[in-house]
Amino acid sequence: MDEVKIFSEAVQYIKVEMGDELFGIDISYVDNIVKMQRITRVPNVQPYIKGVINLRGEIIPIINLRLKMGLAEAEETKATRIIIIKMEQLGKIGLIVDAVKEVVALEENQIEKMKYDSKDDTTHFVTAVGKVDDTLVSLLDLNVVVLDKTAREEI
Repeated sequence: MDEVKIFSEAVQYIKVEMGDELFGIDISYVDNIVKMQRITRVPNVQPYIKGVINLRGEIIPIINLRLKMGLAEAEETKATRIIIIKMEQLGKIGLIVDAVKEVVALEENQIEKMKYDSKDDTTHFVTAVGKVDDTLVSLLDLNVVVLDKTAREEI
């Protein structure tokens, strides 16, 4: 009798830094990573929407991920980046992060799902926590990050 081997597929995440915390963004959503550039402000939008950029002729809205997640705004540095993600329902959106660290591959046994607490404003952005060596990486739920919090409750 032939032995059947079960392979668990690793998912790749881009590890980004915001303050002292590390977050993971599923690489399948990432279209591009660009250096900070001039952002054109848009009137009457949420404070976390910094405006738009023109990237090779395409207008892309930019979200300050720190502000969206309720963290304090930080000064731009040489390491500050805009991660361009591509969402099926919304198209391309840029996320400002403090720094991009590396790409990590996480197996299923390295990921622990988180329970959603509707009273906690921070947990709804994180879908799970990944363990990379001795470091914990909070894995972002991009659907919640780019949509309003109320949209999550309706899903």
